[in-house]
Amino acid sequence: MAVENVGGGPLEGVRVVEFVGIGPAPFAAMLLADMGAEIIAIDRPEPSRFRPGAVLSRGRPSIVADLKDPAQRDQALRLLESADALIEGFRPGVMERLGLGPDVALARNPRLVYGRMTGWGQSGPLADSAGHDINYIALSGALAAIGTHEAPIPPLNLVGDYGGGALYLVAGLLAALLAARRTGQGQVVDCAICDGVASLMAMAAEMSAAGRWREQRGGNLLDGGAPFYRTYRCADGEHIAIGALEPRFFARLCELLGLDGDPIVSRRDDPAHWPALSEKLAALFATRTREEWRALLEGTDACFAPVLTLTEAARHPHLRARGAFVEIDGVVQPAPAPRFSRMPAAIRTISDGPQTLAEAAAAWRREKA
Repeated sequence: MAVENVGGGPLEGVRVVEFVGIGPAPFAAMLLADMGAEIIAIDRPEPSRFRPGAVLSRGRPSIVADLKDPAQRDQALRLLESADALIEGFRPGVMERLGLGPDVALARNPRLVYGRMTGWGQSGPLADSAGHDINYIALSGALAAIGTHEAPIPPLNLVGDYGGGALYLVAGLLAALLAARRTGQGQVVDCAICDGVASLMAMAAEMSAAGRWREQRGGNLLDGGAPFYRTYRCADGEHIAIGALEPRFFARLCELLGLDGDPIVSRRDDPAHWPALSEKLAALFATRTREEWRALLEGTDACFAPVLTLTEAARHPHLRARGAFVEIDGVVQPAPAPRFSRMPAAIRTISDGPQTLAEAAAAWRREKA
């Protein structure tokens, strides 16, 4: 299968081979495909989560191959000779046992950027252990800071798989691709979710060093402890989000709520008064529905937003105006992000083309020549 590139994209001309797995690697490949990279995904003979029409597998064709077969493994290596980058998300040692490890691949193509996505990394005492997003963010200090006083709450797989994993993998791949174009030499990008999540905690580390971080959930500025940065339940059981961190925005919020003359408002910066102020705001927000609060607060400098479901978010006037969601083959899904002024990203369509690794490798060699 070939891919029709609609609108080019800033990564047009970049060729990536994805060895299909689960977790953050397919998301990273989706982002690269949206930005114009030409990606061929090598899937396993057994069913996988990579299927045509699925959101995470959009914009790139999939070729099924048994990489334990020496002939098909050699075809994969021939494909890598014409590639700029590789993405794999298996446990350490799997690609080496298949005969597709970095030493072999870089010997065939010295300019290749070899992206490795794991939870624990390629080395360290836990490198060979099984794990998932929740384990990586637990070890890296993020999960302990997210949740209620009673218990940590996993924030979907956004902080680990996608934030500390896929986005760091994309950044690492792009940096290594720039270096390869400058030096003619590729390299291995060892992207571990635990490393990325630890990096994401940079601001918390800075606040801790300054004595402004409490290692207790619900006691800090951005973890729901501050009454001006948290969610509140409305009369209809729905929720709203308030983010009035700066004094002027909080003043505007209080003005709209009719609280600007309340003495407790002047104590907003004293954590000792946060419980009382939170209680007052909670009682007030519980008197109206989410839509009634939207009518009063949305679009003002009160730093307000309704807490929407994914379905509701796709219908919100602001996101609709920006085209933040699109519908493809009946599936509503996020549009490509970020946006580029000259070479826009786009979701590409897949048409007929190479069905085997040999055909794909031959096509890439011809185009490269």
